[in-house]
Amino acid sequence: MSSRYGPQHAPAGDVGAALMVVDSRLKGIHDGMRRPAPEQRALVQQFTASLDSQGADELLDGACTLVYMFMTWLRQAHEEHGKDVVEYVVPSLVASMRRMPRSVRPEAIPTMAGLVIAAGSGLSPSLWRKQYGDWTAAEMNALEATAFLLADHINRIADDPDFATRLITDALSRAEGS
Repeated sequence: MSSRYGPQHAPAGDVGAALMVVDSRLKGIHDGMRRPAPEQRALVQQFTASLDSQGADELLDGACTLVYMFMTWLRQAHEEHGKDVVEYVVPSLVASMRRMPRSVRPEAIPTMAGLVIAAGSGLSPSLWRKQYGDWTAAEMNALEATAFLLADHINRIADDPDFATRLITDALSRAEGS
């Protein structure tokens, strides 16, 4: 039986823009910056400020699609070893978010864990979240941090700092070629 929260019912959003934001953060961290350079922060803020409400919704849906795609890859990788993705990924993700109190407000952590669990269960994080109403301001940075932390987790598993980005860009290229 198909769930109304299944990914086939969800808008993909602007995955490219969401990936750009996550990749920018990943590159900043791997280039040795603990916090994004002021110029980088300004560019990301300028980009997000330029979005109208439809563009912002597209970016949110794109970030949720990234979470779904990352969790799908992680689920498959864990299942190959007889492990449950939720059991192994969610505690690490929550612990990481707790160490980021400036970026991730404590009240947003349960929602972000829910998004990851929904995605790990094969549900659309975007549709799952929408059942609870509009996104809150506290959840914006938390969603970005969730996508970033999942990408970083994948990169560490693959021992390749660009693997998660390539994973998505390859999937987007295949989808465009279809």
